[in-house]
Amino acid sequence: MTSSTLDLAPREHSARGTGSNAATGWTPPATHSSATGQALARASSPDYFDWLSHVQAAAGCTRPIRLSGTLDTVEARTGRLLDSRHTDQLPDAAIYKACGTRLASVCPSCARTYQRDAYQILRSFLVGGKGIPTSVAKHPAVFPTFTAPSFGTVHTRVVRKHTCTNRKRCTCPAEPCHARRDTPAPCDHGHPVVCWRRHTPDDPALGQPLCLDCYDHDHHVVWNLFSTELWHRTKQAADRYLAQLCKARGLPPVAKTTPNGKIRMVAPAQLTHGKAAEMQRRAVVHFHALVRLDGVHPDDPDAVLIPPPGLDVDDIIAAFRHAVRTISFTTPAHPDRPQGWDIRWGDPDKGFDIQALALAGDGSITDDMVGEQLASQKAGYLAKYTTKSTEATGFSSTRITDDTIDQYDPDGDHIARLVAACWRIGRPTPNPASRTRPPGDRPRTTTGGPFGEPWDCPDCGTHTRYRACPVCVAERQANLDTKTANGGTATNPYARLRRWAHRFGFAGHFLTKTRRRVVRFATLRDTRIVYRRTEDQPATDPGTIHTVDHLDETTLVVGTLTFAGVGWHNNGDALLANTAAAMARARHETGREELANETGSAVVPLLQAA
Repeated sequence: MTSSTLDLAPREHSARGTGSNAATGWTPPATHSSATGQALARASSPDYFDWLSHVQAAAGCTRPIRLSGTLDTVEARTGRLLDSRHTDQLPDAAIYKACGTRLASVCPSCARTYQRDAYQILRSFLVGGKGIPTSVAKHPAVFPTFTAPSFGTVHTRVVRKHTCTNRKRCTCPAEPCHARRDTPAPCDHGHPVVCWRRHTPDDPALGQPLCLDCYDHDHHVVWNLFSTELWHRTKQAADRYLAQLCKARGLPPVAKTTPNGKIRMVAPAQLTHGKAAEMQRRAVVHFHALVRLDGVHPDDPDAVLIPPPGLDVDDIIAAFRHAVRTISFTTPAHPDRPQGWDIRWGDPDKGFDIQALALAGDGSITDDMVGEQLASQKAGYLAKYTTKSTEATGFSSTRITDDTIDQYDPDGDHIARLVAACWRIGRPTPNPASRTRPPGDRPRTTTGGPFGEPWDCPDCGTHTRYRACPVCVAERQANLDTKTANGGTATNPYARLRRWAHRFGFAGHFLTKTRRRVVRFATLRDTRIVYRRTEDQPATDPGTIHTVDHLDETTLVVGTLTFAGVGWHNNGDALLANTAAAMARARHETGREELANETGSAVVPLLQAA
């Protein structure tokens, strides 16, 4: 039995700390309780290099997925089982797989991989490569930016003339925020409507409303929710504008065969896009896009053709300007706002910007270098937003639930009010589109033509001879048009606000593109898998045929795997795996620089995931 003693006078003591009051039987903690001790124990084990090779695919991941089960090798022709192996025979009795997230705040390594894939897709969108012909550099292309309207006055930083060389570290003096020559009266809530401060780039007040009570938080989150539908209608309107332009200029349409065998006449040119969403500091999204004009192939929808000579980049700009000014719609009725909310883009003269991209000229070396530089710049600009979410607002959260919504006060700050608005508007409500009445309240519908005896609609009071009220039918159809059909059942379009309250109502993806005439993420992933399978094979004569090159494989590996957990077993394993991955990335970057120096080409700058 041990007991603590207290000395009356200070003296030297061998226990921890500077005090002399300590238990004489104290023992230091075990070596394996610290990350360094765990890493040392793993590195000193005889199977360390086997373990390191086993976790190589997920070495840099912050929270890899652990899978357990069996791996069966089966003969493809006969189905005979050749070999069976359980994951218990592998190091750690599990297979490690990278989480694959795109969020840099969750896993920087996987986010960097996703960002580089996005960069290659967007770069090939402009200059070709990865299966896209290099002739796309001659296609007319634009770089539009779409912003949201104003929902209230917020603190901003305006620099009229930049003298800095790096906008990310801009130190240029800004103009006073919302300064006015006259001194207007306070708002209806008694708050000043002017701000004389010169905000710095890292000022937390940027994006915050001058008056929280005047700001329309409901309209803000509803606009975020329907912003993807607004982009879809804008792109559709631009395509229709170009189709009408082709018809007016006498460009012949293309006879295209539909999947059901019918012939459809379509315009000879169509738009192909890649779009990235950026969350502004005021917590509303705006979109950057790369839009390219392609020709139409009558039989192959994936073919990338040069557009007809009658169209140029000015026509694309005119098409998008027309769409931004004309496209708007009203959301379905909500109990809090029966007339719905108006969804449109911001001021076309201030909030919409579009740039023409000149990627190819007369084919000289100078033009090629300028095109490569411009393509890398625009692709990198869009790719950096693919790994972000709401970090620009200073708020980052997982999905909000009934247990955590109480943390957001409806009368709190700007972020809390946006989250509370999503939760309140997204509550379960009856949907007007699915409204039905008892059969006795409606006149009985008989067979025959569209007309019958005159009657008054009990829903809207319209006097009509149509068997179905045309006003109610149009209203129900308008409600359905603003919500994608889900099995033919009408649903509440605002219900998604609760699911995406942690993103202030934005339910779209931060990177979208057309399905055809662009490189796919799956193509890049498959190429990476083939490279990893063959990178360790010894060099052989060119005539050797590898199994991976066979289109008709003789054996199949069938994995029956189940979820075993998330993350590394301990901090020591994570330290070793992430260190090995960091060293491999450093060697890779050094090799890229040396290769660029030997070939005399420019090195694409390293993309940052955060």
